[in-house]
Amino acid sequence: MRWVLHVDLDQFLAAVEILRRPELRGRPVVVGGDGDPTKRGVVSTASYEAREYGVHSGIPLRLAARRCPEAVFLPVDRETYEAVSAEVMTVLREFGVVEVLGWDEAFVELTNDDAPESTARRIQHRVRARTQLDCSVGIGQNRLHAKLATGYGKPAGVFRLTYQTWFDVLGDQPTDAVWGIGRKTATKLAALGITTVRELAAADPGELAATFGPRTGPWLVQIGQGRAGSRVSGEPHQARSHGREVTFQEDITDWEEVREQVARLAGRVAEDVADTGRPVVRIVVKVRYAPFFTYTHGVTMPEPGTSAGAIEQAASAALEKFTDRRPVRLLGVRAELARPSSLR
Repeated sequence: MRWVLHVDLDQFLAAVEILRRPELRGRPVVVGGDGDPTKRGVVSTASYEAREYGVHSGIPLRLAARRCPEAVFLPVDRETYEAVSAEVMTVLREFGVVEVLGWDEAFVELTNDDAPESTARRIQHRVRARTQLDCSVGIGQNRLHAKLATGYGKPAGVFRLTYQTWFDVLGDQPTDAVWGIGRKTATKLAALGITTVRELAAADPGELAATFGPRTGPWLVQIGQGRAGSRVSGEPHQARSHGREVTFQEDITDWEEVREQVARLAGRVAEDVADTGRPVVRIVVKVRYAPFFTYTHGVTMPEPGTSAGAIEQAASAALEKFTDRRPVRLLGVRAELARPSSLR
């Protein structure tokens, strides 16, 4: 029997900071930006105590401070998180093939294991012994099952999701409860009368192909049924994109300056991708207007490549798709890379 485990470190960044500052245990802790909630920035991670006040990843630091004035705000310490993450991944490789998804999560593939819950608990024990961190483990018959199961096991628990239990657990959930379906896709599905996972699983792939395309439409039905064919890959993680963004402490009202900032970001992105050996196929520009409305536009590169000039030109073309000239508080440029041939 082949099982896939999804290991997710609980409140990772906050947990690492609490280990360094034991006096913060039990207090609301928020990690984000440079740790100054009077500046613009977003929450990277909030401790469970902070989440009780409605503080969660992605919201502005200033909003987090209003919701939880007594929270302790700390800056992001990338190097420390990377070092702790590397220790965790070393532990996981003792149990099977590991596919790293980020600092705080990975898939582990088990073979010839008829007691995956027992293995999951041994993983939790080993991770805690090595790092003093807790993790939740989802168990499934594929990556999709395991990823979704983790959410039902949090915090520090274990949960199994299989083909047999898929609809019992998820059948009546909204479609965006499934990993891979976002809010926009769920809205389009709702317009077709599909609002639950069970309804998505029963949908006609051909009809969805007419709305979402010949590949995406049938794929949506497939994941609605809990089916996913990709195997866990032990190859080194390769980013699918490289991006840069900047939050301005004062809104930019001059769009000539906006163009200059986008060109500058595009140049930095070009430097980032130059050493990857993988051509850029698409450029996406993100604009966050004041107070906090975010939109994106992208363009496909005429020819895949890593030329700084071509990347800047594509970023400029994507920016011109924004017709609203309201004040801007954040800009971002992301380069989507050609997928390595080893990826499915």
